[in-house]
Amino acid sequence: MTRRGPSRVSSHAHGRSHGRARRDWGLAAALLAPSLSILGVFVLYPLGRAILLGRQRCDPSGDNCRTNGWHQYVDVFRSREFQQAFGVTFRFALMTVPIGLVLGVALAVLVDKQLRGMGAFRTIFSSTVATSVAVASLMWFFLLEPSVGVLADWIGGTAKNPGLLHSEGTALWAVAVSSIWANLGFTFIVVTAGLQGIPADLYESAYVDGASGWMRFSNVTFPMLGPTLLFASVVLTGRAFQSYGEFDLLTGGGPNGSTTSLTYLIYGNNSLIKNDQGLQSASAVLLFIVLLALALLQIRGVEKRVHYGN
Repeated sequence: MTRRGPSRVSSHAHGRSHGRARRDWGLAAALLAPSLSILGVFVLYPLGRAILLGRQRCDPSGDNCRTNGWHQYVDVFRSREFQQAFGVTFRFALMTVPIGLVLGVALAVLVDKQLRGMGAFRTIFSSTVATSVAVASLMWFFLLEPSVGVLADWIGGTAKNPGLLHSEGTALWAVAVSSIWANLGFTFIVVTAGLQGIPADLYESAYVDGASGWMRFSNVTFPMLGPTLLFASVVLTGRAFQSYGEFDLLTGGGPNGSTTSLTYLIYGNNSLIKNDQGLQSASAVLLFIVLLALALLQIRGVEKRVHYGN
């Protein structure tokens, strides 16, 4: 009886493994094809198209366009309009993100008790997550507009004349309040889920050691909520920099450009560059770069201080 040599056996096994690997790659490509197609059509192609359009400059009517080259991105970034819009957007994020996080954590901790009636409060606090930006903005418009607003009559002063939405000093704060209210349900739900993932024995150990309520929150709850708060802060920052509906429906970028954010500069009807696709595309690409840098800064800068419970 003849035996197969080691080289023939190893080559046969290698051929079978190579064939199996090719079949696996084919199956993987078939499964990934739909997702890659959607990603390419709706994300990669628009991004590449915007990058190329950002090199163009059009006349005020938007008809005659010429290519200015890549240095146009530098010119747009240095322009007074972009710098002003970036400043408005940055201040808007500073107003909405910290306050939204504090309110979301406070409400979530408040209802994280096994008491009667807490289910109703959870439903009320999380209800804003089902409210669209348009509905929330129109609701706050009817509350703050001096001619029809209930809050304007009740507050008086600047709220009545010229109105919180028509004063340069209060318009951005008024838009920020509507955004905080609209995003509060999201923050509340995320933080509530994070609280439910904290082991109960940690609280029991702290209670046995004589820790007060504040000490249990600062030494147990807050550190264990680190990953949740990091996620919420990244999402809220992205939402703040991409907010458009609030500015469009409440102030239209005014008064005097005090609420012209980056997104309103790009898409707004009252924007100075509304007819120039090149400047709009360049501003959109720069906004994408700013958001990417902020997300990386938040993740890299805060992640080292986040406790993941392992």
